[in-house]
Amino acid sequence: MHIPDSMLQGAICPATLTLGAAGLSTAVVAAVRSTAKPNATRFAGVAALIFAGQMMNFAIPGGTSGHLLGGVLAAALLGVPFGVLAMTLVLAVQALLFGDGGMLALGANVVNMALFGVGIGGLFHRPALGKISQAALLATGAWLSVLVAALAASFEMAVSANLFFSNVVTAMLGSHLWIGLGEGIITAAAWLALAPALKEGKGRQALLAPLLIACVTALLFSPLASSLPDGLEKAAAQLQLLTNGSSWLAPLAEYRLPGVSGEALSTGLAGLLGTLATFAGAWLLRRGVTSNEA
Repeated sequence: MHIPDSMLQGAICPATLTLGAAGLSTAVVAAVRSTAKPNATRFAGVAALIFAGQMMNFAIPGGTSGHLLGGVLAAALLGVPFGVLAMTLVLAVQALLFGDGGMLALGANVVNMALFGVGIGGLFHRPALGKISQAALLATGAWLSVLVAALAASFEMAVSANLFFSNVVTAMLGSHLWIGLGEGIITAAAWLALAPALKEGKGRQALLAPLLIACVTALLFSPLASSLPDGLEKAAAQLQLLTNGSSWLAPLAEYRLPGVSGEALSTGLAGLLGTLATFAGAWLLRRGVTSNEA
């Protein structure tokens, strides 16, 4: 779902950058004014977990793969304003360090995955519900968030490449219906596992669970992720759109650590570095929002 620079051209890039910046600015203001701020360790741990989760592509029918987007999960665990900040940070780290999603297309990716995803999560997060009912509602919202992101990406690609919107949607939605199911299952399971500890935990307890899971996922399990093309790549191939152009030479491109022999080790170490970079960046970002820490 990370749109590369080669897929978007013309006015769509500055337009989505403006929308993304406006949404991010609104989230910053809301975060500063919020009376329910997650502490820095919780915020950073969840951001790191979403980064690692996005590395885990899973196979779906049709020779395609998908991965967690995480917007609904971020909203459920952090609240909407901080969820937007966490998702935006994850997307920025992916683009800057790994070339995953273009720099010129960063605004579009923020709109599609951070603003829409977290916004939908805010609508579907109902803390007053019972645990199972809330998990089911979040799973539904997560599935919907993938479809909305796919529709938004379809519109952006159609405008940029002067294609019929219906043709792009047809190429995108088939695989993303399945990817959304995976998103829903992962979101519900992660929320059931993490929400109680994060709600009750302080400091170290709130940090250890998501950060430990993130590090193990990135280091040990990300090399096992599906290598099949993801839903966006498959649609781009059908539409004959370029997928490998980038305006930025990322130091850890393709999630590989230069100089390390062995694909699995290189990917695992690169993923671990990205996870720790995301955690550090999120911790500093949260500290910058306010000095009032729990």
